Amino acid sequence: MTNIQEKMPQAEMVKWRRHLHRHPELSFHEVETAKYIQSVLAEFPNLEVSSLTENSVIAILKGSKPGKTIALRADIDALPIVEEADVEFSSENPGVMHACGHDTHTAMLLGAVKTLTEMQDKIAGTVKFIFQPAEEEPPGGAKLLVEAGVMDDVDLVFGLHIAPNIPVGMIGTRKGAASAASDVFTLKIQGKGSHGSTPDLSIDPIMIGVEVINNLNNIVSRNISPFSNVVISIGEFNAGKTANVIPDTAQIQGTVRTNDKEIRQYVKQRIETIIDNVCKMYDATYDLDYLLGYSEVNNDSAATDLVLAAAEKVVGKAQIFEAPKMMGGEDFSAYTDVKPGSFFILGGGTAAEGCGYMNHHPKFKIMEDCFKTGAAMHTQIILDILGQ
Repeated sequence: MTNIQEKMPQAEMVKWRRHLHRHPELSFHEVETAKYIQSVLAEFPNLEVSSLTENSVIAILKGSKPGKTIALRADIDALPIVEEADVEFSSENPGVMHACGHDTHTAMLLGAVKTLTEMQDKIAGTVKFIFQPAEEEPPGGAKLLVEAGVMDDVDLVFGLHIAPNIPVGMIGTRKGAASAASDVFTLKIQGKGSHGSTPDLSIDPIMIGVEVINNLNNIVSRNISPFSNVVISIGEFNAGKTANVIPDTAQIQGTVRTNDKEIRQYVKQRIETIIDNVCKMYDATYDLDYLLGYSEVNNDSAATDLVLAAAEKVVGKAQIFEAPKMMGGEDFSAYTDVKPGSFFILGGGTAAEGCGYMNHHPKFKIMEDCFKTGAAMHTQIILDILGQ
């Protein structure tokens, strides 16, 4: 284990993070966030800074000798959540909060930028620092950046995500599928309304919707192997406004999470078949909007070995754990869809330290001591691959 963590600009990372936390911006609206990142980057030598998409910031560091191009990514957007975390630097933007930790990701990558720009003579190759907007909202900022060519010259890409309920100084990763593909569907059922006293004159969209939901739940329990990971969750069922009137329409929204591309397509087909058959059975019509969201993050085996090697140097073997499969979505997948890479977890503090609320919770909080670990991981990965 090295002392590289002690070389990280901890005080500056805390300052940068707290500024970002006070001024969160939603996906596709990170105008001031991008300006702030650019202002910080302007303080560092040897960088080429540009923007490939709206609100993105790309910084390129060319080493003293040619070599591979390695990308490091941080997401910069916040969530539409009212902050309840007990911190002195809470959000000053009402109804918006960095409840997922993207402010910490940005600060840690800035810390790595500062460190690596001072080590240009030790680098053989190019480092591409990607400050990416709109991770939280499909189609996602990563997809747009990939389409704009951000990965065209990249050999490997790495990223991290902070997580509460894990001690500071711990690093988790896994090979293969590390997150879930996250899809969303909206179903509008068109039936026929009637008075509650004459249900025989109706085509009841509530009853039809209930039957659709029951059958969708059977996909996981009866159509999918118990060894596969599939989650179907219904988050909205709206119909009617009063007790004695059967409405003519109902709306259902749900999400589908899968870890396998073939299963992802199979589940989509089953959902479409079930909705079609149930609605036909009751003479109802429907409109289905099925949005294929982020694909699953697939951690390349060789790239993950590089993460593990760096983690052993930064925190020691005892502090490394195998991360469980995550059924949440993460648009880092847009990068690993086109180039090999690896995405790892950084411990952000335990419940005993006040960090017991998960990402996206209004009381989400992390320990800032973890910043030097995250920045050191970024730095060590680059030195291991491009160092001379």
